Amino acid sequence: MFVRVVIVAVLAVFLWAVFVRDSGARGPEESYAVRAQDTLWSIAVAHYAGDPREGVWELRERNHLAGVTIRPGQILVLP
Repeated sequence: MFVRVVIVAVLAVFLWAVFVRDSGARGPEESYAVRAQDTLWSIAVAHYAGDPREGVWELRERNHLAGVTIRPGQILVLP
């Protein structure tokens, strides 16, 4: 009897591991339209808690920016 319970439990865990999927519970992506006088630093300060340098890095990585230059009207995806 104990062996059957263990087999069923192992099978259940295996099936759960095979069929588990991402729930997509992150919500929609948030975007930001760059305005005149905006910098990556000012956007990071306004939208991220903690050290703004990490926010600048995340903005650059998420938007595939080679440098820190942004222009008014540009749409940035906020990570």
